[in-house]
Amino acid sequence: MMTFPWSLCYTKAMLRFNENNEIITEETYRAILVGLQRKEDISYSMEELSGLAEAAGAEVLGKVIQVLEKPNTATMIGKGKVTEVAELAEAMEADVVIFNDELTGMQLRNLEDAIGVRVIDRTILILDIFAARADSKEGKLQVELAQLQYRMPRLTGFGKALSRQGGGIGTRGPGEKKLETDRRHIERRMEDIKAELIELRRTRTVQRARREKAGVPVVALVGYTNSGKSALMNRLLSVTDKEEKTVTEKDMLFATLDAQSRSVKVDSNHQFILVDTVGFVSKLPHSLIEAFKATLEEAVFADLLLHVVDSAYEEHSFHISVTDKVLSEIGAGAKEKVMVYNKIDLVPDFRTAAGTASQVFVSAKTGENIDLLIDNIKEKIFSDVSVRLLIPYTRGDISSYLCEKALVKSMEYEEDGTVFDAEVSLEDYQRLKAYEII
Repeated sequence: MMTFPWSLCYTKAMLRFNENNEIITEETYRAILVGLQRKEDISYSMEELSGLAEAAGAEVLGKVIQVLEKPNTATMIGKGKVTEVAELAEAMEADVVIFNDELTGMQLRNLEDAIGVRVIDRTILILDIFAARADSKEGKLQVELAQLQYRMPRLTGFGKALSRQGGGIGTRGPGEKKLETDRRHIERRMEDIKAELIELRRTRTVQRARREKAGVPVVALVGYTNSGKSALMNRLLSVTDKEEKTVTEKDMLFATLDAQSRSVKVDSNHQFILVDTVGFVSKLPHSLIEAFKATLEEAVFADLLLHVVDSAYEEHSFHISVTDKVLSEIGAGAKEKVMVYNKIDLVPDFRTAAGTASQVFVSAKTGENIDLLIDNIKEKIFSDVSVRLLIPYTRGDISSYLCEKALVKSMEYEEDGTVFDAEVSLEDYQRLKAYEII
């Protein structure tokens, strides 16, 4: 099975990085995608692979799918199909062939020899995108570690590709020549990265301990890549007068890699930390999940998860299952969560859907039902107690605290002190029980 557009156009420029993560030059890349279909239909997976290729800056010229009971040990696909891909690559002047499944070092070498152009797989492609998008020191270290862990057992297969001076998809990040000539250097570099990540993790642990001591709850946004997590975060910030703290949002896969956290104050006595985490994707490389566990810990330690779903995508149930699987892998599968079906402005049926305590239908773009989401969050993370308190005039400090920290419904001045009808946190209620009156 083969599909390709009738007209070809120039690709978008893509940045190439050297071993120091510095921009070298701008180049254009033209790709052919190859998939192996066994029992399950892979049309969705191939569509997603096309989106990943475009996210890396490549133009997809065509797709080749072979139906086969089991992968060919030497080349993943059959010998005849390899010849077909080679002829197609030559005819369409492709620069790279991208396989939907992970390839072994031997398969990489054999395929490059037979096809005559660079061959990469889905894992290399995702790692390449992450290498281009990571901004923070921790993000770059995590990506480099995942790249090295992936390439270490495949040095033989990478030999031909890594000796080239030219760049391309799958060559960003750690130094190619070093990977080819010095395995011990790679091992040392991996140990150094792990040590640096441990230090950064300790810093995050200290910061988390401070938040817990201050009693500020944490809400984490999780979900499939491009489901609108960053857009939802910005919408929540805009309705709470924090627009200057907005984060980057783009209609593309993996627009956000580094965890972003912002303080959200929903009223005078309620605020929480909102964290935007990296998006998930099917066949997310295990090495990447392992490398990003430190960042994804924000979801593990959060008080509440907002599972953001692109309701406009027809197969969004598949996105949900992939996200749930990754959450289970990192130890956050049992966390309390709210299903947030985003982009209802594009889906008329969802606009009339009734929300519940565990699901809300919103539009980050228009702001529709954001108020319902905020109410839902408040109900989940704040354990307020309605109470009537008589505070003696000699305890003006307590009266001031209630006015500042509690939701005061009414105040009455009586002979023995001030009577407050208020909503207080469960923690404050335990401290002030002695002043409660019926």
